[in-house]
Amino acid sequence: MAVTHADLEPSRGKTDLSSKTGVFLMVLTVLLGLLCFILCLAAEATRSQVTWVSTAENGKGSIDESKCVYSGSGKMPLLCAACAFIGLAIAMLVEHTFMLIAVSNSSPALLTWDPDSASAKSLSWQAGFFFTTTWICFGVGEILLLAGVSVESGHLKNWSKPRPSCVIIRQGLFCAAGVFALTTVFLASALYLTALRALRISQGQENVRQQVLVTSAPTSAPRPHFTVVSRENPTTRETPSSVFPTPCNKSYTFV
Repeated sequence: MAVTHADLEPSRGKTDLSSKTGVFLMVLTVLLGLLCFILCLAAEATRSQVTWVSTAENGKGSIDESKCVYSGSGKMPLLCAACAFIGLAIAMLVEHTFMLIAVSNSSPALLTWDPDSASAKSLSWQAGFFFTTTWICFGVGEILLLAGVSVESGHLKNWSKPRPSCVIIRQGLFCAAGVFALTTVFLASALYLTALRALRISQGQENVRQQVLVTSAPTSAPRPHFTVVSRENPTTRETPSSVFPTPCNKSYTFV
């Protein structure tokens, strides 16, 4: 069996925006966002808190002699925040990598799209809005999670020992990071749906344009058709010998 060039080319069915792979990856992105939100809630519930104790003997001394004690080592909120940080980064990497490959494969259809049409302008604004807000929410969420990780990792050892100063996460920081993570994946899904809609509209316009070109193309003049008819009794052409008589071969005697 001969192997053609088309057999060696990578299949574009799996990298199309409307393929099952695209739908699966978008669902996976949303699930990762929900997982990050749950992890952020767990980190908020188990975040380290501070209790101030007085170090003055017999209750004598000023308030400046008080020291703080952490309520926990911070391992649980640190683990939850780190997993949420990595999960959100993976979700964004998977979603944007797939969209970049899918759009590059379908670029001929998008390039033939009329940029001056109302639908093209509307979808362009929507795609730009979703793209910008997705990266903004992603950046803010990752910064909040990174701040939580850095603070919670600062008292893993000797956390029960009184200290003159303690750094803790403000209440609601992990919840805010979870909200930004959830918003990020939903905006990314909206960007995917916008790109899919733009691709379908451009493909529809391209099909209509091709039908118009085929319909308006001039028909070529019909070619003459020759039919070969065999003759039953063809007439043979007489040779010169049959036209002119042959000389007589008789001999004559003269007296």
